[in-house]
Amino acid sequence: MSDTDIFKVLADPTRRAVLERLASAELTATELREGFAISQPAMSQHIAVLRGAGLISERREGRFAHYRVAPEGMAPLHKWLAKYRAFWPSRIDNLKDLLKEMDQ
Repeated sequence: MSDTDIFKVLADPTRRAVLERLASAELTATELREGFAISQPAMSQHIAVLRGAGLISERREGRFAHYRVAPEGMAPLHKWLAKYRAFWPSRIDNLKDLLKEMDQ
């Protein structure tokens, strides 16, 4: 999945909140839904989108499915951010230099 597709998945605030909750613990869909004003089918759809993007994984235990963050799914985002980590510091330094020149 491309970084653009992952950003589209994470554009939804509910999916971001689900991902944040899963960052701290492995949870079932029922546990994930606690605190959200959405139906179980809606939560299942959010989980399916996150799984399809490779951002979470599922572990079956009997009839229960437990979900957790899949760190490898974040790799496209890390690559995207790495491009800009190198880009911005030099741009900011150039801006600082320009502002100093303007002040003199």
